[in-house]
Amino acid sequence: MIERALRETGLLTGLYTSPHLAEPVERVRILGRAVPFADFSRAFDVVHETAERLMAAGRIDMHPTYFETMTAMAFVLFREYRTEAAVLETGMGGRLDATNVVDPEVAVITPVDFDHEKFLGDTLAKIAFEKAGIIKPGRPVVTARQHPEAMRVLEQAAAERGARLVRAADWRTSQLELHAYGSRFQVHAPDGASLRIEQPLIGAHQVENALAAIAALRELGLAPAQIQKGIAACDWPGRLEPVRRSPDIFLDGAHNPAGARALAGYLRRFHHGRKKWLIFGAMSDKNLGAISGPLFPLFDELIFTAPAQTRAFRPEEILERTGERGARLAPDIGAALEMAGAAAPEDLVVVTGSLYLVGEARARLVG
Repeated sequence: MIERALRETGLLTGLYTSPHLAEPVERVRILGRAVPFADFSRAFDVVHETAERLMAAGRIDMHPTYFETMTAMAFVLFREYRTEAAVLETGMGGRLDATNVVDPEVAVITPVDFDHEKFLGDTLAKIAFEKAGIIKPGRPVVTARQHPEAMRVLEQAAAERGARLVRAADWRTSQLELHAYGSRFQVHAPDGASLRIEQPLIGAHQVENALAAIAALRELGLAPAQIQKGIAACDWPGRLEPVRRSPDIFLDGAHNPAGARALAGYLRRFHHGRKKWLIFGAMSDKNLGAISGPLFPLFDELIFTAPAQTRAFRPEEILERTGERGARLAPDIGAALEMAGAAAPEDLVVVTGSLYLVGEARARLVG
C-alpha cells in the first residue's frame, strides 16, 4: 500500500519483499513490476563477485546467505534504476535482519504475533524486541494496533532512541463496509483530517493494515488524494486472492497463527453455510497446532500436500501431527488440485498454509 501510493506522487519506486510466489525476481520490483531476469542475473554477479573478493581478502569469513545476497541484489538494482523511494519488508524479525542496514525515513511495525519462534523468541515481548530493532534514533516509527505486551516493548525502544511513536490505533474509522471482495471506510486522523478509503485487499485485517499505511504515508507528506488513489489501486497476489469462480478458489498465504485467524474470520463472516475444501501445506518451522486450530474445523474436506521445498512438512507429517484422520493426502499441488476438482460449482476451495504452496497453485491456476 505504501509503495503503490508513493507511485501516485510520480516518484520512481523500488519494492523489496519476501518470499516470492513463483519466481525470485518478484522480490525486487521497480514501479510495481518485477525486474527483468537479465538485470536480476547481473545483480547476482555483482554481489557474488564482491563476496568472493571479500572472502579472498579475509574481510568476511563466509559467503552471504541466500537472503543476504538477495537483499544486496535489491540495493544494487535500486541504485542502477536510480529509484527515488524504496520500500523494504524485513525478512524475519528486524534487529538482525539484512534489510536493517538502512536509515529509513519512517519505520512501520505491523501487528506483532507469534512466528519464527525458534529464532525470535517464545513470547510476544521477545518477538517485539526483535521487531523494535528497526526503530532508528530520531526517525518516526508507525505501529499498528498491538497486544499490550508487545506495545510496551515498542514504546520503550522508541523512547530510548528518541523516535517519535505514531500509533495507527489513534486513527478512527467510521462508515465501515466490509464485503467479500474488499472494504470501504472513512478514516479520521488525530488532527481532524478525514479520508474516504476504497480497499481492494480482502479481509478485516487489511483495514488495520491500511491504517498503518495511511499513518506512514502522512508522515512522508503525501496528499490525501495520493493516499486514496494508491490504496484503491493496490494489488497483492496470493493474499486472500480470488482466482477462479464456480467453484470459487481463493489463495491465501496464511502461514502463522495471526494469518490463520484472519482467514478464519473472513470465512466465518462471508462464506458461512457453504461446503468448503482446504488444500493445506506448510513449512516445517511453523507451529502446526496454532495454525490448524482456527482453520481446520471450518472445512468439510481437508487435503494435505507439500510445496516443492525441502523444508516443508510432508503430507503424512501434517496428518500425524494434527490427528485429522479424515484428511486426504496429495504428493504435490497438482495432485491436490485434481482432488479438489470434485468440488461442486457452489463450493469454496482455499489453498493456504505456505506462500510457496500458494505460488505453485497460482502458477497453475493463473499462469
